[in-house]
Amino acid sequence: MKKNLSVFLVLTFLSIGFIFAQDKSYEVKLSGNAYVTSFPSGAAITTNGLEKWIDSRSVIQTYIYFSQPQTIKLSIKGNTKGRSTYLVSFQNKKVKLEVNNNVGEIPVGKFKVKQPGYYPVTLQGLRKTDDKFGRIVSFMVQTNDEQLVYVHDFSDYWGRRGSSVHLNYSLPTDTIEWFYNEVTVPKEGEVVGSYYMANGFGEGYFGMQYNSEKERRILFSVWSPFDTQDPASIPDSLKIKVLRKGEGVHIGEFGNEGSGGQSFLRYNWKAGTTYKFLTQVKPDGNGNTIYTSYFFATDENRWRLIASFLRPHTHVYYSHAHSFLENFIPEQGYLTRHVFFGNQWCRSKAGEWIEVTGSKFSYDATAKAGVRLDYGGGYDEKSNRFYLKNGGFFFESTPFGSIFNRREEKAPPTIPFNELDAL
Repeated sequence: MKKNLSVFLVLTFLSIGFIFAQDKSYEVKLSGNAYVTSFPSGAAITTNGLEKWIDSRSVIQTYIYFSQPQTIKLSIKGNTKGRSTYLVSFQNKKVKLEVNNNVGEIPVGKFKVKQPGYYPVTLQGLRKTDDKFGRIVSFMVQTNDEQLVYVHDFSDYWGRRGSSVHLNYSLPTDTIEWFYNEVTVPKEGEVVGSYYMANGFGEGYFGMQYNSEKERRILFSVWSPFDTQDPASIPDSLKIKVLRKGEGVHIGEFGNEGSGGQSFLRYNWKAGTTYKFLTQVKPDGNGNTIYTSYFFATDENRWRLIASFLRPHTHVYYSHAHSFLENFIPEQGYLTRHVFFGNQWCRSKAGEWIEVTGSKFSYDATAKAGVRLDYGGGYDEKSNRFYLKNGGFFFESTPFGSIFNRREEKAPPTIPFNELDAL
């Protein structure tokens, strides 16, 4: 009797183990996880998945993070008209797939994941009889990996953009009037759609943008104290007022992330060159605060005024000093951007320069939701600078709240304040 019971228990445990080892099927939707990485004019990623797919030169890559070595089964979910031939690649294996007026799920095959990390499933159309290759909604992934990472139960827009990352600097007193920072974008971190923000403060931000292949900007914005996403709804008494603006600077308004006053200078900054950013935050004694930002155009060897704004009903000095790195074009979320920040200083109301050598790393809701893991920050000892990095599906993730410190330079910046006042 005991022997039979032992055999029964062993078989039961083996059955339970087998049940728990069964593969699960995950639907990885292209709307939040795919990018057209070659010939983007020949295909489009929309809320419906891959559409307008007409060019055989277009390459579509769908990124998934696998937490362990494994063998997976892939299938494609979508529909086609006419006959099409697809090429599906994963790791070093390629599969040609013939489809003909298909609707639903089409098996692709088995593929091996050799080690943990992000890997793209690559899709390309080879031949078609219809004017389009078809519409692909998702890849179905069959695996026993319960820690698969991809964008799901989350905004496709923000998921494809990727995580924004920040460095938060500790200011020594509550009466800091000036903040100074130096920014360098390495060539390998230069990506269209990036904002390399240098001087963030409690009520706005100031930094460099790479807007398009034809345009780059130095951008300085201050939020209104009136909480709205529509700048047109701000009462006149709470609008950001322009006191001064620099040569060639455009003044406007912004919305959809709070609202306020915005200024930018179209300036062809260059990767590999270090640029200096200087911002003053000072109460005017009448219940308002004045925000003024200057940019040292290294290529021109001169300081340039961007703008000076008055924020009404505000009495603050410089607070919440920070830098950040973000991607504002979702289609560029598969590329890695990288930036260095160095030689931070602040200047007190009394005129004392104080070196800022510590920073704390943080990130946004996308990273907090765990749908993207490609975010990082840290300290580069060789150059004595902090750095931020995001996008491109690299494997490392920096823990939230990580503390970084750099060596003291002990040489405050030389600023011609009288000349700046005259700009």
